[in-house]
Amino acid sequence: MNDAILFSVDEGMARLTLNRPARLNAFNADLAHAWRDATAEATGRGDVKAILLDAAGPAFCAGGDVVEMATVMGSGAEITALAEVINSGIRSLTESAIPVVVAAHGTTAGGGLGILLSSDYAVVGSRSKLGSLYANIGLTPDLSVSAQLAQAVGQRRALQLVLQDRLLSAAEAVEWGLVAEAVEGADAAAEAELVRARAEEVARFWLAGAADAYGQAKRLVRSRPERTFVEQLSEEARSIGAALETPDAQARVAAFAAASAKKAG
Repeated sequence: MNDAILFSVDEGMARLTLNRPARLNAFNADLAHAWRDATAEATGRGDVKAILLDAAGPAFCAGGDVVEMATVMGSGAEITALAEVINSGIRSLTESAIPVVVAAHGTTAGGGLGILLSSDYAVVGSRSKLGSLYANIGLTPDLSVSAQLAQAVGQRRALQLVLQDRLLSAAEAVEWGLVAEAVEGADAAAEAELVRARAEEVARFWLAGAADAYGQAKRLVRSRPERTFVEQLSEEARSIGAALETPDAQARVAAFAAASAKKAG
């Protein structure tokens, strides 16, 4: 791992911070490989029960580093290979049974939208802007945008983003269901800190509760396309049975039953 991503674990929460602020955290080879390695470590550790994604500088992620595409990478094959490295990290997050919250202050565009969509709960600032913008430079969606955007907002709205140079406001992104909430700060810097703080609050909420159950709930929803309806019902039944066998669930169910009995009496 290199310093293109800052990685830490604190009391069950892994924090991954995109750290190329001078390039608006656009992905180059260093960030791509650091992203793959950090997401693999975060999702592979037994002590991690929640993951927070955030970013240094004035924006969350501007997608791919177009300047490096034009000046360093010599072919489409190199771009494809680099995208597959980043895709590995996206799969680590979306296929894990660990809930992921993203703090996406400032602008999120291009492949950055795919990174945001790899989270399970997104917090933005009131000044945030979100969009596709691939076609502006003759490119097509990557980093899971075509795979996840329509699932998040519906096909018609997804097409509105990928076929125009439109950037959604924070309020529009919340209304579309692309993000969960927007917070407002006195200025851009203060707002970025509030976005990060709110995202951490969400992660700490998971950790303070039945963290494993939240993770399994995320897994059930995320993995639903792999199964038929009948198979999904069976997987739900299997999952709740397995959950009830855990000491955490047994203690919580007993406490709930005792409280209900006391209230009824």
